[in-house]
Amino acid sequence: MTEGLVEQVDILIVGAGPVGMTLHLALAAGGQKSLLLDRRPLASQQGDPRALALSYGARQLLEQINSWPSRAATPIETIHISQKDGFGRTLIDRADYALPALGYVVRYRDLAAALAAQLPPDAMLAEAEILDITPGDDHVTVTLRHAGQLRTIQSKLLVHAEGTPGDDPAVKVSDYEQHAVIAEITPTPGHNKRAWERFTPDGPLALLPLGDEYSVVFTLPPAKADAVMAMDDTAFTVALQNQFGRRLSFAKPGPRSRFPLALRLRETLVKGKEVWIGNTAQTLHPVSGQGFNLGIRDAWQLAEILLKNGVDRGSLADYAASRRLDRKGSAFFTDQIVRTFSNDCGPLKLARGLGLLALDLCPPVRHFVAKRMIWGARAWP
Repeated sequence: MTEGLVEQVDILIVGAGPVGMTLHLALAAGGQKSLLLDRRPLASQQGDPRALALSYGARQLLEQINSWPSRAATPIETIHISQKDGFGRTLIDRADYALPALGYVVRYRDLAAALAAQLPPDAMLAEAEILDITPGDDHVTVTLRHAGQLRTIQSKLLVHAEGTPGDDPAVKVSDYEQHAVIAEITPTPGHNKRAWERFTPDGPLALLPLGDEYSVVFTLPPAKADAVMAMDDTAFTVALQNQFGRRLSFAKPGPRSRFPLALRLRETLVKGKEVWIGNTAQTLHPVSGQGFNLGIRDAWQLAEILLKNGVDRGSLADYAASRRLDRKGSAFFTDQIVRTFSNDCGPLKLARGLGLLALDLCPPVRHFVAKRMIWGARAWP
């Protein structure tokens, strides 16, 4: 590539994770070309051990671009919701919705591989270092270094899908003062395709079926997370057992990792010819597994609008307006759950128990909540 030559593309997508690849493939299915950029080699995603909770609605979207990793996905047929040392519980069952599953648990690397398998060789510039982004009236100019060469690309639209933003004044951050400790562990008896959401004073505890094991999301204040990370396997298993209760027993925990939790919301999704989707637009608490599904819906809705109306300011304004209900509703839902349940206040514990009991005994309300978890705002009204 000769330095100084300006390349032209219609849509440039920064970030070739699952959300960015979903957008690329959804656009390609409608005949619209785009180019993916990523600072990492594509193969680096194959080392990512994280588990993702995908809704049945996400499966429906991914199947349309031939990217559903069916062999790697463990179905969730029921979800049991309860609180530690308190009464009340809710059970959500896929049979109530005539679905094969409420959702699925998939390793990040398996989903990334399924999406990458659909990419043509010229779809992506990997190991690309972005040096400068210059907005213009009708395009965005990106200067980057790739394979030792400087390249300049002008795009009619720049889509940011690179993941959780760092310090950015456009992003409002609310720190939960919680860390998520992640591990896998073997349950006895088997999980029987049931997920558990257990609310404790320290934060939510989620167990997600993955293969024959559970993927554990153990939410704790930072100091307690430090202690849990320092425990040997036996002590960790006991700590998990104490938080969960005695309905199951656990053994053989795998390696642990941790990350801090915060709600990050970008106030403006569109600025000129730039748009933000996925975690770079909003990062939610992992309770109820809504964040990644929201990102997939971001990508899909943006593709639908661009394919229908083309790349112009009106299309971008339509996109921002169309995502308002889904993203703000999901953020409010997860935020209120965390703040309402992460305490040991007696009156609140009673109110929570009554709420869980009412949710279980009132199918219309339970179905309302379940359908929004499965399909997001697409389930409205």
